[in-house]
Amino acid sequence: MAPVDLLRAAPRGSELAHQTLEYPPALTGMRGSHEGSYEDAHHISRDGKSYDYNEAPLLDEFYDLIVVGAGISGLAAAYHYQQQLGPDAKILLLDNHDDFGGHARRNEFTTPDGLLIGYGGSESLQSPRSIFSQEVLQFMSSLGVNIDELENSFNVNFYPDLGLGRGVYFDAKTFGVDKVVAGDPGYNVADEIPRDRINGRPIAEFINDFPFNDQDKADLLALFEEDVDYLAGMTTDEKSDWLDTHSYAQFLREKVGLSEHVMLYFQRSTDDFMAVGIDATCCSDARMCALPGFEGLGLPDMDEESQAELDDPYTFHFPDGNASLTRLMVRKLIPAVAPGTTMHDVVLAKFDYSQLDKPEHNVRLRLNSTGLNAQNITLEDGSAGVVVAYIQKQQLHRVRARHTVMAGYNMMIPHMVPEASKEQKQALRENVKAPLVYTSVVIRNWQSFIKLGVHDIYCPTAPYCMVKLDFPVNMGGYKHPTSPDKPVVLHMVYVPNLAGSALSAREQSRKGRAMLLGMSFAEHEKMIREQLQDMLGSAGFNHEEDVMAITVNRWSHGYSYSVNTLFDDEDEADKIIETARQPIGNITIANSDSDWSPYAHSAIEQGIRAVDELLAMRAGGAK
Repeated sequence: MAPVDLLRAAPRGSELAHQTLEYPPALTGMRGSHEGSYEDAHHISRDGKSYDYNEAPLLDEFYDLIVVGAGISGLAAAYHYQQQLGPDAKILLLDNHDDFGGHARRNEFTTPDGLLIGYGGSESLQSPRSIFSQEVLQFMSSLGVNIDELENSFNVNFYPDLGLGRGVYFDAKTFGVDKVVAGDPGYNVADEIPRDRINGRPIAEFINDFPFNDQDKADLLALFEEDVDYLAGMTTDEKSDWLDTHSYAQFLREKVGLSEHVMLYFQRSTDDFMAVGIDATCCSDARMCALPGFEGLGLPDMDEESQAELDDPYTFHFPDGNASLTRLMVRKLIPAVAPGTTMHDVVLAKFDYSQLDKPEHNVRLRLNSTGLNAQNITLEDGSAGVVVAYIQKQQLHRVRARHTVMAGYNMMIPHMVPEASKEQKQALRENVKAPLVYTSVVIRNWQSFIKLGVHDIYCPTAPYCMVKLDFPVNMGGYKHPTSPDKPVVLHMVYVPNLAGSALSAREQSRKGRAMLLGMSFAEHEKMIREQLQDMLGSAGFNHEEDVMAITVNRWSHGYSYSVNTLFDDEDEADKIIETARQPIGNITIANSDSDWSPYAHSAIEQGIRAVDELLAMRAGGAK
């Protein structure tokens, strides 16, 4: 195995780097929730450490708005505030990471064949024409984002024209053989490939290549091909209730009658979209994920949003995912950080991180700064204000503002805002975020994928549930690799849940998070290399020679919790959401967590709402 040190960024970083500073997007190794970004928060939330915040030095700085958390939602709040109050508004953003954007993380790699850009978190815009509010569409338009142009930058025919399709990897540890079976004829929720360009084989031919016995193959084929009413005898309403309250694993086991061996094929089919396996995914959500078995049940149509997620093309993707959204917002807020004015020129814009926190700028973005406490206070002029305490380089500081938006993980707010009521604190704790890892791996060439006939591989029992060649997007002068002989970025998805544990989604997330934080980069690297070698080795891949760089984007607190009808009452969940995001004096709450929705448009909506609540209080003369 290649030494870990060889995978670190070169001292000069990326060709886009500001040469006098470390340039975070070019760093490899352990990223995302990296060491140094979460320990101070853990001290007050997990370890019970307390501070005398009143003894912390009060900085000689005063702001109209302080935003705690510089992810999509926090940046949206800051930008909306500036739009409403004008460019003279004084704004401070605090973020615990060494880069802005939160989960919208940009990965850059300088290779001998040029720059490669990947994404380490928030991936794409989900169904913007169908489910984005006019408010969000107008917000994005103000940033210069054109949905049509964004979609046209995605070459949906690139992989189909090469004859590539989707495949499934069966690992030897579970199935007795390492085998990639190409030609999956199905489609996915949030699918980027047109259904007439999937390059799938007939379903019977595809399944016949699985390492299953004849009976298991026949049972699986029947599930896909025969429209059976597996809930016969129930009314339509009874069927809908049953699907909401039973897992897809229960359905396959109890109603379809698949063997446990065959059920393994589906185990991680929901990991990427739901961040839980089929044992913690209700049948209604499995149906939304295009899984089989529901065609013969005579069910009513899905709601419009679910149908849109299933049918709309998933092609609204910048080369760095939604990191470009955050770069656009940062450039609007702090123009000195980078040249350019459009969504195209931001892709290759040189970002000067030394400009983020300058006293002469009306907006300042302070990285490596963990917010620990926010309190409502009365300012010298008798008006209402807020004092925020944060820690940077082990030094505690306080800073004052008229308003504050808490835009970080909502589960931290009970520990950061003591004034919140007991009921609100409990509601905030209900949003237990799902852990996940988005890993970017640069490989020397992708001839192994050509030989296997795949661009996207589902792995039902291997650690990483998804391994795929990066989306083919050409934008702003950036060109996706076209030659299989040249380097490319692999996108890999790992969700540390506990299949078969019978634990709730929240408990699986808590235990999965602990497991994830206990893993070193060396352990991740070993796991990644072994899976890639076992999966691609038969097609000529050699990890010792072909892996050029690895960036593990670890999100111990990843997707926001979403309503899961296996464990939640939907009406009660709505009440919890409303209770959790209530203003606390001049402190309001944003982040997609405050909508229980892990989407970029939700993050933007919640940032706007949090600011509008502050401005309404200001207009009403709140003291």
